[in-house]
Amino acid sequence: MPKILVTGGTGFIGSHTVVELHNAGYEVVIVDDLSNSNPKILQQLETIIGIRPEFVELDLCDEAKVKEFVSKHSDIAGVIHFAAFKAVGESVQNPLKYYRNNFYSLINLITAFNSNVKLVFSSSCTVYGQPDILPVTEAAPTKKAESPYGNTKQIAEEILEETCAVTPDLKVTSLRYFNPVGAHHTALIGELPIGVPQNLVPFITQSAIGKRGAITVYGDDYDTVDGSAIRDYIHVVDLAKAHVAAIKRLESGKAESNYEVFNLGTGKGSTVLQIIDAFEQSTGQKLNYTIGARREGDIEKVWGDVSKAAKDLGWKAELGISEMMLSAWNWEKYLKDNPF
Repeated sequence: MPKILVTGGTGFIGSHTVVELHNAGYEVVIVDDLSNSNPKILQQLETIIGIRPEFVELDLCDEAKVKEFVSKHSDIAGVIHFAAFKAVGESVQNPLKYYRNNFYSLINLITAFNSNVKLVFSSSCTVYGQPDILPVTEAAPTKKAESPYGNTKQIAEEILEETCAVTPDLKVTSLRYFNPVGAHHTALIGELPIGVPQNLVPFITQSAIGKRGAITVYGDDYDTVDGSAIRDYIHVVDLAKAHVAAIKRLESGKAESNYEVFNLGTGKGSTVLQIIDAFEQSTGQKLNYTIGARREGDIEKVWGDVSKAAKDLGWKAELGISEMMLSAWNWEKYLKDNPF
């Protein structure tokens, strides 16, 4: 079986991708420094897939150790690079922490492979800002990021594209996610935020289980159907499967260039209030929420055109909002009985 390196593989999206890679017949090696994840996830993965994935605790900012790791794993056929700091608010307060970690880790990884690697990069729809036209396509211009975190994604894409242009052996696919939510159907892995969740759905589930107080809906005066902001939510399992499709495309040699970009979403948007309603309808749990002022830096509405991913990756999202909400709730209930 081809061996795929998954950096950040004990994290939210990374762990689900490990499962889908295994299901597709790949061997997986995980690298993670565990700064934003829990080592218990390895046991959860073993329960789901039946084997314990190879795991190496490693800080990718340590250039010497990254080179040593790669030299001992010459059979790696491809890399899916998730490892990065991702808290928007923290990035505003400590930008150098984010620039150092998110750039050094990427550059060290590519350098260790002598720029001879097939790499799938975890990017974000934040590179679009507030798009001028919706749904936003991959051809839309990128805009100045609202945070250092967002800026690291935008600059990392530029680093990769410019390096691919002069390095024939480097093949990269950047996947621009919209809003990943939900959990595995076993409820054994899911989103595990440290501290107060910064994203809507984990805050909803923690509020419903009693960990948090009322949910604040930031703004009800946007130009949307109910006044609340719109996002394109995608089930994390669908997202994980897209990474498998991206690796397969790189392996097949069918990529149209050394550097490709794909939007990953459902292709339609949901408002914050629609998400709250969907959670209540799918779980039977009543939520307590209040309407607050708009939050600085928030985008009014964004959802993606995902037709390119359907055509070139042969992938499309299959799970709907109800499945997203119910699986996230089942994961939250599991955590209550099995605290990490």
